[in-house]
Amino acid sequence: MADTQTNLAWETLLDLSTTRPGPLHHQLAEAIRTAIRGGRLPLGSALPPSRVLATDLGVSRWTVTEAYGQLATEGFLAGKTGSATRVSWSPEPDERRAVVHSHPGHADPRRHLPVRYDFSQCTPDFRAFPRRKWVEAIRTAAETAPFDRLGYAQPGGEPRLRGILADHLNRRRGTNIDPALMTVFTGAKAAMGALARALYAEGHRLLAIEDPGSNGMWEPARAAGLELVPLPVDERGIVAEALAEHPGVRAVCIGPAHQVVNGAELAPERRSWLLEWASRVDGLVIEDDYDSEFSYDRPALPAMQGTDPRRVALIGSMSRTMTPTVNVGWAVVPGRWLTALRPEPWTAPTAPALNQLALAHFIESGSYDRHLRTSRQRFRTRRDALVAALEQALPGARVSGQQAGLHMLLELPPGASATRVMAAALRHEIELCDLNLLRMAGDPDTTRLMVGYGNLADAQVTAGVAALVELIREAGGEG
Repeated sequence: MADTQTNLAWETLLDLSTTRPGPLHHQLAEAIRTAIRGGRLPLGSALPPSRVLATDLGVSRWTVTEAYGQLATEGFLAGKTGSATRVSWSPEPDERRAVVHSHPGHADPRRHLPVRYDFSQCTPDFRAFPRRKWVEAIRTAAETAPFDRLGYAQPGGEPRLRGILADHLNRRRGTNIDPALMTVFTGAKAAMGALARALYAEGHRLLAIEDPGSNGMWEPARAAGLELVPLPVDERGIVAEALAEHPGVRAVCIGPAHQVVNGAELAPERRSWLLEWASRVDGLVIEDDYDSEFSYDRPALPAMQGTDPRRVALIGSMSRTMTPTVNVGWAVVPGRWLTALRPEPWTAPTAPALNQLALAHFIESGSYDRHLRTSRQRFRTRRDALVAALEQALPGARVSGQQAGLHMLLELPPGASATRVMAAALRHEIELCDLNLLRMAGDPDTTRLMVGYGNLADAQVTAGVAALVELIREAGGEG
C-alpha cells in the first residue's frame, strides 16, 4: 500500500443514484466498490474520514462506517486506528509496471520492458534535477508574484523571464536578443511548430534540414505543411553549399553548436556562407541551439543569432539542462517575423506563468549557472568513463562526436549491424537510440550506433558497457 498522506479519494465522485435499490450503506459500498474496480480510486489512496464523507453526501455517519466496514471485510479497504482508511485492492495485480518511454529517438516507444541501462540519446539526467532549489524557486514565485500573475501567462511569455533569459543568452551564448522579440513556448518543439506555421503563412513551402538531423524539428515542420529538403552533413556540420542545388529554398534549420547526430560544430566558413545566402535570397536561418551548454574540451562557438539577428531565428529550451518538467522553451525571431509567429497570442502554447516566474528566479539567483557548471563536470567525468570502458571492452573501436553533448557515435566491429543490435537491445532491457529515426531515409546496413549517457547512472557505466558489448556479439560483431 502506498505510504502517503495525500487523500487521493476525497474528491472522487460517488454517485449513489446509479446503484441498485437497497439500504443506503449498501448503495454507498457499491459506489465505492465500483470506483475501485474502475481504477478511479487507486491502490493506497486514502478515503475521507467517515464524518467528512457523511457530511459531503448528506447521510448519517453510521451509513459511512457500515459501508467502510463491509468493504474492509471484502478486502477492498484497510484501516487501522489513528490512520486513514485506504484502498487495498487494485484491478491491476502488478502495480510495478515499467514506465513506457515515448520521447523521440528511443528504440521502440511501445516497449513495456523495464530498462536496465539507458543509452538513449535524448534523455537528460533525471537523477540530477535540482529538486530543492527548484522547489525554493517555485515557492518564491508563488509567494511573491502579484495576484494578477497567477492567471494565464502573458502573450509571448512573462516579461521578467524574457528579460532574464535574454541577458543569460547574451552573456553565455553571445547572442544579440531584444526581449521583445522572444516568445516563450512549452519546449523547443512547440517553438519550432509555431515558427514553421509562420513560414507557411508567409509563403514558404520548403525547409532545408540536416540529414541525419533532429526529428524534433522535422515533425512540427511537416505538420505545418512544409516539405523537407535534406542536406548532407559531415565532420564540419551541414554542407551549406548544397543549398545552391535547391533554388526554391529560402529557409534552413540547423544545429550549428552541436550537430544532433555526429556532434560536429558548424565550420566558420559555412556559417558565413549561410548568412550570405540568407541575405541574398531574403531567407531565414533557424538555429537549433541544441546541447550548446554541454561542451567539454573547448567552449562552444557563439550562436549565429548574435552575428546577424536580422536573418537568424534562435530556438532553445530547458529540456536538456533542467529536464522537460520545467516545460519552458523559446524562439527569438527577427522583428519582421514576430507578428506571424504570434497570430493568436492567447492560444499560443506558452508555459504556465508560475513555471516561468520560478525559472526567472532560478536563473537570477545564480542557481542555474551553478547547476550548469556542476552538470558539465559530471557529464565530462561520465563521458570519460564511458569512452575508457568502450575502448577496453572493444579494443580498436572508433568513437566520435564525444566533444560535446550527451552522446557519442560508436563504429561497430566487423560483422555487426546496428539494426541487429537494436533488436537485441529490446530483448535485453537496454535502451538505445535508433539512428535511422534521425535519417530521412533509413539505412538497414548502418554500422554506427549512437550511445547516449545523459541518464546513465555513473555506477552503471562499466556494467552497462559490458551488457552493450554482449549485444554486439549477439548481433554478430567481433569483439
